Amino acid sequence: MRKASALSRLVAPLIAVGVLSVGCGQAAPSPQPSTTAGQPAPAAAPGEAAAASKSKKAVQQAPVNLPVGTVYRNPATGRDEVIVGDVRHTAVLIGDSQSQPSNSWPRQALKACGYEVYFAGMGGTGFVASNGKTGNYIDALQRGDWLLPYGAPPLIVIQGGGNDAAHGATDAQIVANAERLITAIKARYPGAKIAMIGTLARGANYGGGRRTQVDTLLGHVAERAGLAFISVGDWLSKYNAVQDLVDGTHMTQTGHNKLAVVLTKELTAAGFTLQPANGRVSDTLGLVTPAAQ
Repeated sequence: MRKASALSRLVAPLIAVGVLSVGCGQAAPSPQPSTTAGQPAPAAAPGEAAAASKSKKAVQQAPVNLPVGTVYRNPATGRDEVIVGDVRHTAVLIGDSQSQPSNSWPRQALKACGYEVYFAGMGGTGFVASNGKTGNYIDALQRGDWLLPYGAPPLIVIQGGGNDAAHGATDAQIVANAERLITAIKARYPGAKIAMIGTLARGANYGGGRRTQVDTLLGHVAERAGLAFISVGDWLSKYNAVQDLVDGTHMTQTGHNKLAVVLTKELTAAGFTLQPANGRVSDTLGLVTPAAQ
């Protein structure tokens, strides 16, 4: 009996050690980082994680040494930004499907005025409207769905409103988000000029409806913010461009080319050209090859 008791005293600690060893075979989950006491950090927003992962490779390098297209984590802002080729001659164009095509009328006009164009936006979006893939202009910017250029571009152009009109956004919603966007852009690029292009439409007396109303509304927003505003709420009628619509809303390439000439003149008159046109505007626009619709 004494031998059994001694054996029991020897085996019991060994069993306990074995249980502890099995229990430690899987490490306990590490605590989640938090931004405030007791509150877990929010999950990465759509598009933000991918951008952040790209920026990790570049964060230790000086921006001047990074290739064009690199996503760079700006230490001054803490945000991911894109390296562009010549930011001093770049116009940032925030817009929807009117601006998205590479030969769109806003892009053509900005190029004719001497700018390289960096497009930030997507079809189906607006000041309030989103398309299911990305948010509206201000939410997409804040979440990192699309990124802005690193450096100091001289001109920021905000175009849109058509999808807000189509999706029933209220005046209050449009104004609130437009003002949020303008505030964010001014903070990001304090030295840049900012211009707004309104909502392309037929005109109040020719069936422009809500689109023309949104164009007028955005004009008031721009005026209060001290921004140049180019109203396009009657251009389809005024410049006989209704015939150039491919689906009642979007332009054929002929329509893009036609409106680009008009917008170039408006931008030039507002003082947004980097270089004097000297008769070259028409030549520049004339080189555009019509794209398949």
